[in-house]
This record gives sequence, C-alpha cells and structure tokens, in this order.
Amino acid sequence: MLHHVHTTLEVPATLAAALTAFAYARGWLQIRRRFPRALPARRLAAFMMGLLTVWIAAGSPLAALHHELLTVHMVQHILLMSVASPLMLIGAPALPLLYGIPWHTVRGGWGRLLRSRLVKTVRRLLGHPAICWLAPTVVLIGWHVPAAFELAVRSRWWHDIQAASFLASGILFWGPVIHSRPRRPTWPRWSIPLYLFAATLPCDALSAFLVFCDRVVYPSYLSTPRFFNISPLGDQECAGALMWVAVTLIYLVPAVAVTLQLLSPAQMRARVLMHELPSPPRDQPEAEVG
Repeated sequence: MLHHVHTTLEVPATLAAALTAFAYARGWLQIRRRFPRALPARRLAAFMMGLLTVWIAAGSPLAALHHELLTVHMVQHILLMSVASPLMLIGAPALPLLYGIPWHTVRGGWGRLLRSRLVKTVRRLLGHPAICWLAPTVVLIGWHVPAAFELAVRSRWWHDIQAASFLASGILFWGPVIHSRPRRPTWPRWSIPLYLFAATLPCDALSAFLVFCDRVVYPSYLSTPRFFNISPLGDQECAGALMWVAVTLIYLVPAVAVTLQLLSPAQMRARVLMHELPSPPRDQPEAEVG
C-alpha cells in the first residue's frame, strides 16, 4: 500500500505555491499599473506555468508515488531542474515578488537586504557560469549516490531538502541561458550551446549507468509495491532512459535557438558594426555598457 502520509495533497507545498502565485500576481499587477510595458503577460504566464510545474512535482498526487517508482522520482527531478526552473526565470520573478509582498516593513527590509553589498557579492559569485554549471552537476550526482538517495527516500525532511536543491540548482543553471533583463553577460553568448552540451554529459553518464546496470542500485525499491507489472530493474531502466531522452531534448531546444539567433543576419550585422566602431580617445573614459 502507499505510504499514508503521501496519499493526499502535500499541504505545505500546495500552500507555498498558492502564496507565491498570489504574491507574484499582486506584484505583477502593481508594476503593470505604473509601467504598462514593463512585464508583458507572457512573463506572468511563464512564471505561473513554472510554479504549477513545481506543484505537480512536489505537491500533487504524483509526489505520492516517488517512494514506489524510481521513474516517478526521475520525473520529479526533470520537472524541477529542467522545466520549472527556466519557466520561472522567464517570468523575471524578483520585482513582482518584491512588490507583491503585502507588508511594507517586510518589503522594505527585503529590498534593503537585496541591495546590500554582501548579497550583491554572493549573487555575482553564484551567477558565474562555472558555478551555475557545477552546482546542478554536484546536486544531481550527489543525490543519486545510493546512501544519499536512500536517506531521501526514508526521511521526509531529507526528501524535501532534495527537492529544494533540485529546484535551486536548476534556477542557477538556467540563469546564464535566460536573461530576464538586459545586462552584460559574464560569458559570450556563443558559449551557451557549449554550456548546455556540457551539462548533458553528467546526465548521460548517470542515465547510462541506470539503464545498463544489471542490478537494482537503490534497495528501497526492491520491497515496494509493483505498478503496471514493472520489475524494480525495469523501473530503473525506464527512469534512466527517461532522463537520457528528456534532458537531451530539453537542452537541445535552447541550444539550437541561441545558435540560430547568433547566425541570424541581424546579429551578424550588429557584430560587424561593433568591430567597425572607432575606439574612444585614450584621454576619455569609455562609456559604460548596460
């Protein structure tokens, strides 16, 4: 039988998603009243879709099956790291969430914290593409080490930490790919397809291990109920194949999009013009970009 605590909706995750949706929508409406063109409706739609994806992974009845099927766990991992994270970033959530907080004192304190030198330094460090690539790699491989995985299966708290780390590292990873506002990129745009390709390699290695391993890696799935007459080893192979195919396709789409954007005639003309522009006199400072 299913674990009783997981047979209903996850109340904390559902409540957190509802409050976040309310705060974002409230802040989005306030910003739109002042600056009608600041946040188009597609950003609202993207953020809400991302938030719904988080709820499906962590708060819906789907979450009840992660103890019984490794494939469901893999679906959760993919939804949090590769679907919800980019959608929420497209929604440019920082300002709407800040404006959506109903308590002025909390909003003011949060705003001052975000403007502090320490937070800006941490944001610059975490925003570096090397860190953004390394963080989800460490999270992915680390949580799939059998000892860590079994801990998350047996402990509700560790499972919640695991899910939160999937989402947080996913947001870090997609940061260099998705720019919600104009800024000077840390790395050139042409490196993004390489960045995405490199990110598929750890997933491919883990997927291949799960697919071609001739034994069940995680012992907890040996004693769980069987669904659809799938064996524990078959479930493991299905989970590995799902991650292999899904991650490859999800990362391929933005890689192709960025490549086509860089090869478009408009972009190529812009780069040629940038090379042809005269350098400023040495006795005058260069204009700051962005």
